[in-house]
Amino acid sequence: MNYSVLLSQMLQATLMSLRIFISTLLFSLPLGLLVAAGRRTKVKFIQLPVRFYILLMRGTPLMLQLLFIFYGLKPLTGIQLDRVIAAQVAFILNYAAYFAEIFRGGIDAVPRGQQEAAKVLGFSRRQTFFRIILPQVCKMILPPMSNEFINLVKDTSLAQVIGVTELLRVTSDWVSSAVSMAPFAVAAVFYLAMNAVVTRCFTVAENRLNYYR
Repeated sequence: MNYSVLLSQMLQATLMSLRIFISTLLFSLPLGLLVAAGRRTKVKFIQLPVRFYILLMRGTPLMLQLLFIFYGLKPLTGIQLDRVIAAQVAFILNYAAYFAEIFRGGIDAVPRGQQEAAKVLGFSRRQTFFRIILPQVCKMILPPMSNEFINLVKDTSLAQVIGVTELLRVTSDWVSSAVSMAPFAVAAVFYLAMNAVVTRCFTVAENRLNYYR
């Protein structure tokens, strides 16, 4: 087995995994915040579809959602997405639902008296949310967000079910062709390295936001 070729191909596949990871975060975090707002509203015609969306995304496997968006969208709408774009869309929609519930829990944990105090001080609803509520929410949701980010790194391997050449698919191809388990060990190191970076980033963020200590 040529390890230099193996590492080169794994590095390229890792870039694809990172592409899915980064694009998911860029779009699912703001979308999750919007969904959380929709979930908390008292307007029924907004809240009910949002609740159904969250149930659908969290109640069905991500792998099934990947397969549906890539293979099932064209027969229904005539739209055929590229494999990578289909994977990104599925990941964004799925993780936005999880992030929405984390945001909602964080917002609900902020004492309501702070909103009333902000109103007395003349803050608008927008100012109250972005200057008072959101900073506290960001601090409180760091531990569950850390878990979701780590899960996302590992879940990028699911993109292979629609033919995306990411890290685990390259690893499986090498295991089959070389009849060796060594590529699995190398892949584990790659995933551990990525999650070590994620964990370190959250540790730094928690230390910086731990201003009460």
